[in-house]
Amino acid sequence: MTQLLDGKTLASQIQADLATTIQALTAQGHRPPGLAVIMVGDNPASAAYVRNKERACSRVGMVSYGQHLPATVAQSEVAALIQQLNADHLVDGILVQLPLPDHLDAVALLLAIDPDKDVDGLHPINLGRLVRGEPGLRSCTPYGVMRLLSTAGIDPAGASAVVVGRSILVGKPMALMLLEANATVTVAHSRTPNLSALMRQADILVAAVGRPGMVTVADIKPGSVVIDVGINRVEQPDGSARLVGDVDFASVEPVAGAITPVPGGVGPMTVAMLLENTVTSYRSRL
Repeated sequence: MTQLLDGKTLASQIQADLATTIQALTAQGHRPPGLAVIMVGDNPASAAYVRNKERACSRVGMVSYGQHLPATVAQSEVAALIQQLNADHLVDGILVQLPLPDHLDAVALLLAIDPDKDVDGLHPINLGRLVRGEPGLRSCTPYGVMRLLSTAGIDPAGASAVVVGRSILVGKPMALMLLEANATVTVAHSRTPNLSALMRQADILVAAVGRPGMVTVADIKPGSVVIDVGINRVEQPDGSARLVGDVDFASVEPVAGAITPVPGGVGPMTVAMLLENTVTSYRSRL
């Protein structure tokens, strides 16, 4: 039987645990933790993600300091807002919702965030801490993947892991976290020759490229762990849309040893780890 790695259920449990922690600390007279999400413009997907994060904050007893700015906002205004939030003792986490309008320098803005409030785990200092194996805020999506593996009793130590995708959001930190867990890691990408043959060697395969159904049953080792990070909207003949991953779930699921569904796999874990990072930052300030 293929093990379904249910991120939705695990994320709900993590949020319930965080709510209990926050309730206990506020009952002692402490303020609640605060998360500031900066969104620029009216990108519908970004707006949906931000609403999801704000609802999650409310569920666990966290204060959400939403900052919704017009698409025409100047770089200097966003940078000034970040500095204001860095100095605000009520704010424990700061997140800049990507993508940003083309006229804004996203890298410069991410660099402006206080590393100890960088709950997305994307600041070079936090990535450097990850490389060195030091404590720090971890990139949410790969951090969520590692929690899924741990909860399912899947130990990466000694496993051959292949990460398809090399983004700073997922691919690179994912490879580093698997390496930290003593897996032997290969990072593959669009220019990797014989990609299918490489994926078939993986005990743990992580697909994070944003191409619907790219990984098929011909690409995996039977009994392997398949982690699908992709979230792609595919239009149906009737004009509606459905979410699919980078893995062709229908063909791969019967052959894999364990697999994440889309939706309901890695996605909910990303939000749960964002909240956990915020609480980690909060507790360090108490």
